[in-house]
Amino acid sequence: MDNKEMAELIDIDGLSSDVEIVTYLNSEDKKRQYVVYTKEEIQEQTGNQVIYIAKLIPEGNIFKLEEITDDLEWIDVQHLLKVIANAHVS
Repeated sequence: MDNKEMAELIDIDGLSSDVEIVTYLNSEDKKRQYVVYTKEEIQEQTGNQVIYIAKLIPEGNIFKLEEITDDLEWIDVQHLLKVIANAHVS
């Protein structure tokens, strides 16, 4: 049985693709939510799966994805990812 959470991603040109949701992240102040997802692409050099991270912006009954462009916000997101990674190590 496949427990993958899938979502439809529609880009700015209106093209639709299915993506797999890896996880959701909430900022420590609970004011921002992020999604980690994959398009099941493999990076040639490493053989690792490519992941994407974007800020979730609710708009009615859909969510828009917004690129993380602020360096301080990106540092916060990296910290959230490290917390998850370290939780799975112990």
